[in-house]
Amino acid sequence: MGTRFDGVAEFVAVTRLGSFTAVAAELGMTKSAVGRAVSRLEARLGSKLLHRTTRRLILTPAGEAWLEHCVAALAELDRGENALILARDTPGGEVRIDLPTAFGRLLVMPVLLEVAERYPALHLNVSFTDRPVDLFSENIDLAVRIGNLDDSAELLARQIGVQHLVIVGASSYIAKRGVPRSLADLKVHDCVVGRRQGNRVAWLLKQPDGSIARYVVSVKHEIQDFEMVQEAARAGHGLAQLPSWMVQDDIRDGKLLTVLDGMSGGEVPINVLWPRTKALPAKIRVMVDGLVRGVRELSTAIA
Repeated sequence: MGTRFDGVAEFVAVTRLGSFTAVAAELGMTKSAVGRAVSRLEARLGSKLLHRTTRRLILTPAGEAWLEHCVAALAELDRGENALILARDTPGGEVRIDLPTAFGRLLVMPVLLEVAERYPALHLNVSFTDRPVDLFSENIDLAVRIGNLDDSAELLARQIGVQHLVIVGASSYIAKRGVPRSLADLKVHDCVVGRRQGNRVAWLLKQPDGSIARYVVSVKHEIQDFEMVQEAARAGHGLAQLPSWMVQDDIRDGKLLTVLDGMSGGEVPINVLWPRTKALPAKIRVMVDGLVRGVRELSTAIA
């Protein structure tokens, strides 16, 4: 089935080169194929575009008018193609990125700003959410997510770090309630927890055989923001299981103490993911490379 563009390139080339033979050589076609392409175009338009003589090809008035539009259309297509090539090879334009709230603000955003400083043509559009996002329907170029990923043929991912969890409490709380020595001791302690996300509140804890299991804790406060969970733990309201990158400064400064060392739960991958495409645009490539390099350089902060 033909399209509206059938014969246009051949017609423009004929007007430029002056013969079907020259066009055939340039486009890698036979002379008769070029002639048929132009004839089909004339038939579709219902107008004769060229007068054909034994010595030359002459544009008709209709051909002159049509040529002007064809040249403009092909030039616009060339500009569009060049723009796509430029976008593929040169980092620039808007990059829509979705980040986890606390981790994104504290550790990822500085890396993104560093990449943007190296490539001034980039424009960041950053959102912060902890819910699963649909990169396609929400028109997001990149997302950073903490946790194991579901298999998807439509997405690509690279691991940029590992999140380690620790259980912490303020010295004032521990002085009052004592230090838990075993998993069973957690049953008599107040625990401050974050989001449920549809599940019973549970912490990831190591079992005697070294496996990781979800352990249901006694909830004193449920707070829908992990930075506020951290604040509640600092204030002595109970124990909290939090990422080491979030509480390392508090531990160093003595504001929080770790408990049940070696029992708090496993390692959770941190990934950057983006929609699968045949050719990765330069703006996505430099962002992914920057995140892989930049967040790994902060490994001491997330270990």
